[in-house]
Amino acid sequence: MTDRQSSTVQPLVGITSYLDTAAWGVWRQPAALIPQWYVDAVTRAGGTAVLLPPQAADTGRLLERLDGLLLSGGPDIAPDRYAADPHPSSGPFHEERDDWELELLNGALELDLPVLGICRGMQLLNVAHGGDLIQHLPEKVGDDGHRIAPATFHQQAVEIQPDSRLGEILGRTAKVPCYHHQAVGRLGTGLRATAWSADRSVEALERPDRRFALGVQWHPEADPADPRLFEAFVQAAGRGHQGPSGWS
Repeated sequence: MTDRQSSTVQPLVGITSYLDTAAWGVWRQPAALIPQWYVDAVTRAGGTAVLLPPQAADTGRLLERLDGLLLSGGPDIAPDRYAADPHPSSGPFHEERDDWELELLNGALELDLPVLGICRGMQLLNVAHGGDLIQHLPEKVGDDGHRIAPATFHQQAVEIQPDSRLGEILGRTAKVPCYHHQAVGRLGTGLRATAWSADRSVEALERPDRRFALGVQWHPEADPADPRLFEAFVQAAGRGHQGPSGWS
């Protein structure tokens, strides 16, 4: 057994980050950052978190050193990624982040590296498989129930497919914190929808032919009282992975 596979070594989980303007002390500058909730959720579940800011880098070499990939929430994905024109309510877009995360995601899936996508991360999973997005969900469902107010999470009930990975983790139903104005539209090839809100918006996706490739539309990092999803993800990451040349 190698150090990567040893139960005494904490799995190394890469978390994709924002690239935005931030203020600290007397400074206001471009910064790579992530809400601390993501880091805390990974570390509480037994992993070690590392940030992956958008950059020009060899994602293949990077992924070889990770045990899991967490695609965080964030800004809307550019609609040209799924052959759509921008909706007036969409944006601003961050093309550099889209490029970086799609490259990371595709590489992780090729390596069968455990992947957890949160909010934007779930939407990216769908876009990467050829699916598209509903750019402004209130126009379809008729209300703002998925994002009730700025910077305010709303507890929402979701129905979960029982014979899915998510069903194994959370059961048939769950109350989850949500904050989004976009949602999955056409499902990407090879993906399975595994959870829905009361208005039948897709709330979770899985790729069944991978060890752990799961996306949720809600924000589990914002609910430390329910660590089950992060625990399952970090546990999957702790089992090691096989690359195309057979290393582990």
